[in-house]
Amino acid sequence: MSTIELTASQKKILRALVDLHRETEDAVKGEDIADEVDRNPGTIRNQMQSLKALQLVEGVPGPKGGYKPTANAFDALGVQDMDQEAEVPIFLGDEPVEDVNVEEIDLASVHHPELCRAEIHVRGSLGKFHEGDHVRVGPTPLSKLVVTGSVNGKDDTNNIVILKIESMEAPAEEPDH
Repeated sequence: MSTIELTASQKKILRALVDLHRETEDAVKGEDIADEVDRNPGTIRNQMQSLKALQLVEGVPGPKGGYKPTANAFDALGVQDMDQEAEVPIFLGDEPVEDVNVEEIDLASVHHPELCRAEIHVRGSLGKFHEGDHVRVGPTPLSKLVVTGSVNGKDDTNNIVILKIESMEAPAEEPDH
């Protein structure tokens, strides 16, 4: 299957639709998407027409209507539509952030210890994260890795929180006796 090239704006709108749909399991109103991505509803309607043409979105008519992502939408974003997804928590200070799940931890510039950054790819809104916030990610399902650091920046288009790493810990393996 060929991947569909989306514009940054289409990607952002589609991701907002997928995130909102996951929370409600219902059709999502254009106004809600507009609020989430800070655009006017008319812009969203226009973009939805092109996303429908690409078969990434279906329109749901009626008073409870709106938009739903198709299975192709998840593929286009590289997001799995898995019900049994591993939950990797992310904490702001000591509080777990609700409705945000970590999809990937990408360690950038590990060979520059003084510039050690991690790109935390998340599903959900980045609105709660601000530069300088103290964040803890993990433990991850397999290696039980926990990364702590402070927010260094955000990439809203790709839903990435950039952390300046303070520590990375994984529990020591139990030796076999």
